[in-house]
Amino acid sequence: MTTTKFRMGRLDHVHIRVPDRAEAARWYAEHLGFEPVERLSFWAEGFEGGPLQISADGGRTTLALFEASAGHPMVPQTTGVAFSVEADVFIAFARALPGELRNPAGEPLRAGDVIDFDLCWAYDLADPWGNVYELNCYDYARVKAALIDEDGITPARYWPRALYTDFRARA
Repeated sequence: MTTTKFRMGRLDHVHIRVPDRAEAARWYAEHLGFEPVERLSFWAEGFEGGPLQISADGGRTTLALFEASAGHPMVPQTTGVAFSVEADVFIAFARALPGELRNPAGEPLRAGDVIDFDLCWAYDLADPWGNVYELNCYDYARVKAALIDEDGITPARYWPRALYTDFRARA
């Protein structure tokens, strides 16, 4: 008997519950650059409770906005969904803060809230309904030079840098 190892494919979409799909779609468009995915609009238009698919990368990855109802209550996604952007986009995002974006605690998101993960930089943010997201950039050296050092930002750290340097020394 032969066993085939199954490998999960790329991330396709994430289910997000919101009180009003149209209001949420406007917020995601204005603050995070998401747009409705036309080729998937039949789900939102075709039957009650169907998802409105929105995307910031031309439909390769989407958020499926489901309107909360009695059968599907409003339960924010709190574990976090991470998106990755290039250095120029990440730096521009940071320099546009503070705006109307909030961190997961509900406070205004600020440039100094950046997190140093040693391999990448990140911001944790939340939508008005409590759904949590992470914005990452893996061009570590460029962001360090052009944002962190240039703007004098002291990033947050979740674990000691020695953990990463020890790992790299063993590799």
